[in-house]
Amino acid sequence: METQITELFGLQIYTDKGMFVGEVEDVVIDVDQKKLESIVVGKVNDELFELRNFKGLKIPYRIISAIDDIVLIRHLPGAFTGGSGEE
Repeated sequence: METQITELFGLQIYTDKGMFVGEVEDVVIDVDQKKLESIVVGKVNDELFELRNFKGLKIPYRIISAIDDIVLIRHLPGAFTGGSGEE
């Protein structure tokens, strides 16, 4: 996976089960390790998450499957509180 960081902003994020999670709002970089640590989600799908006292959502780079026209992440059972397609 090789892309410019600025190309990530605004990309929609989906799980590999087709659930819309949100959009890339920011990225967290580990400068010492010279690698992307996580992506910060904006415009979060409020059907999937309990948004009371919401302080933000970061998706660790290790669960990102692919980045192209969208960001595809592994579906983690139990990570989402609702929405269609939940197991």
